[in-house]
Amino acid sequence: MGKSPFLNQIRASMRMQGYSIRTEKTYLYWIKYYIRYHGRQHPSILGPEYVTQFLSHLANGKGVAINTQKTALNALVFLYNQFLKQPLGDLGFQYAKQGRRIPIVLNPDEVKAILTQCNNRDRLMFSLLYGSGLRISECLRLRVQDINFAKNSLIVRKSKGNKDRVTILSQSLVPSLHEQIESSLITQKEDNKNGVGPSLPQLLGKKYPSAYRQEGWMFVFPSVGLCKHPYTGVTCRHHLHDSVPRKALAQAVRKSGIRGKKIGCHTFRHSFATELLRNGRDIRTVQELLGHKDVQTTQIYTHVIGQHFAGTASPLDSLMS
Repeated sequence: MGKSPFLNQIRASMRMQGYSIRTEKTYLYWIKYYIRYHGRQHPSILGPEYVTQFLSHLANGKGVAINTQKTALNALVFLYNQFLKQPLGDLGFQYAKQGRRIPIVLNPDEVKAILTQCNNRDRLMFSLLYGSGLRISECLRLRVQDINFAKNSLIVRKSKGNKDRVTILSQSLVPSLHEQIESSLITQKEDNKNGVGPSLPQLLGKKYPSAYRQEGWMFVFPSVGLCKHPYTGVTCRHHLHDSVPRKALAQAVRKSGIRGKKIGCHTFRHSFATELLRNGRDIRTVQELLGHKDVQTTQIYTHVIGQHFAGTASPLDSLMS
């Protein structure tokens, strides 16, 4: 079904609307799954009840997580509402209630223990996650032009919800970040000799043919090898694949001796938010730095530190002092 004209039309529609490659692949996966589930019937002849049946199958037959169900629904909403122009309306589908989960966080000593087990590049990546509250995908997508050393800030472009945001940059990372950028620019210069450069957003390369030579477009963490651009087919250098830091982190955690915690790249982001609140930063500020749409999402971190509101102390503390 990968070469289906119908799926190719959906893919072209998503690209016209500026959807990311990750979203494109995810949506196409669920649309193909949906079509296969209903015996390869064309979606245009399937009504909303078929969507509900499919979602129920995922929830009850496959036992997939609620967020996975929501992703599948988003894919089908795009298919019907935007591509087929057949609005689904109110499906009446109810998700099972998802209990609140307190995120796992690292204390500063544990962060230090992990960082000491990393090489320079990986240490810088994980330090950015912890020091700036980045998602791993946001860190890997950083380009030279996104770093503002004068203001100690980073621009996170096209983050979750297709929004840009600005977050803080630790001054302690400036020297190592300069070194990493210099290394990346050397790679870019070597690539340029062969007419190759960093992968550019969508069709920017066609509009500005020499943009791949500009230092600002180079990735801070470029991939080791070259690849074909998913839109243009042009040979280019993308950023590191997210499997690289994930494997490096797993190895560093083992060496650190930390036990009893499930630690992933996102754990550093959780720890960033928790430490800011623990140190008395305003929750609205933390919300902006993380790029959360709703402050309720940020409030989960107040529960991590055992306080419903950061800075709130037990009344027993004043009684016993």
